[in-house]
Amino acid sequence: MTYPGASHNVTNVAIIGTGLTEFRSRLDDKTYPELAQDAVALALVDANLQPEAIDAVVFSMGPTSFMGVADADKWAVDYTWARGKPFMRLETGGATGGSALQAAHAHIASGQYETVLVVGADRITESPDAQFLLNLIWDSFYEQDVALNTVTMTALATQRYMHKYGTTEEQYANVVVRARRNALNNPCAHLKGDIDIAAVMNSPRISWPYKLFDICPRSAGAAALVMTSEQLARERCTRPAFVTGIAGVSNTVFMGDRQGPYAETDFADFAEMRPAARECFRQAGITDPRAQIQTVEIYDPFSSFHFPQLEAMGFCAAGTAQHLSDEGAFDMDGALAVNPSGGTLCTNPIGAVGLVRAAEAARQVMGRSNAMQVPNVHNALTTAIGGSTQFFTVTMLSDEPRRSDAG
Repeated sequence: MTYPGASHNVTNVAIIGTGLTEFRSRLDDKTYPELAQDAVALALVDANLQPEAIDAVVFSMGPTSFMGVADADKWAVDYTWARGKPFMRLETGGATGGSALQAAHAHIASGQYETVLVVGADRITESPDAQFLLNLIWDSFYEQDVALNTVTMTALATQRYMHKYGTTEEQYANVVVRARRNALNNPCAHLKGDIDIAAVMNSPRISWPYKLFDICPRSAGAAALVMTSEQLARERCTRPAFVTGIAGVSNTVFMGDRQGPYAETDFADFAEMRPAARECFRQAGITDPRAQIQTVEIYDPFSSFHFPQLEAMGFCAAGTAQHLSDEGAFDMDGALAVNPSGGTLCTNPIGAVGLVRAAEAARQVMGRSNAMQVPNVHNALTTAIGGSTQFFTVTMLSDEPRRSDAG
């Protein structure tokens, strides 16, 4: 995997403001553009900026079918103070927020704009059956008729992972317990609670090995980030979260082409994330992820997403994350704090969830995570995954800019 032009000199980019609404099943007192506006207003206040300071807007929005309104981003232009400014909408499924972050970073790093607003919102429960809509991702002849959707598709990958490494359902349940416990400190989180492994194991079976508690909720809410150049960041923020590494990889939508003797990747291991993480770490000067990164906000709509991501990014060897998890290595006070916010297992507004992960990681670097704060955070990693687990983004946020010789 190569990244043409990755060594070119770029302007350092930082996040100086974040805005997150509360996330619930429904937020019926707000329209879609009003939700987006609430997140923008919070981010602007956090950045100590007025809307006039924004040069361009990147809009992060998932499939519009969830709301029954086509292209609701068009409604949001006035509500996000984007009129008269460049406006770009992106959509890569669950990776949309990560892709939007990449686009905004490119706007600033290239020198085209100085300050960019990234905003996304979702109202998934306005669709009576999100999985029916997500079934439309796949080929109508080969895959749709076998009821392939994001739950059944990832369950198949999970079955293969369990076969390869001996992972148990109880080990996945422990991930859920940790996520819900962490979310107790998050006022915005959708699901939270002090539960035990038995509660997860006794929740209704959905698609083996998944039980209901292994699966994220359908969340309504919005997220926004204010990103700017290093010069303005230094002026406006006492501790900016600098984007020191940013990378992404895509693969075919066809799951069968990602498995078998001729496939370059194994869909159980999220192998696509390896080159993206390597490039992100190269840019950020990270040579030992577990020693140099204090916390991660990874995309985990299912309990089984933790282990292969952490392994693919080099935090541990393949097949070992489950044991480290059992030992508490990924707890808030462990060697690597994984999803202090509760993660996507607790909050999943699909079109904005990548921004939620980035906002939470940025707050860790900025020291603004309140009860969720991990001590002495210098580097925080955030990921997003979308489509048929075919789009992957990896972003490093740090308390100082990238090294001058890192590209």
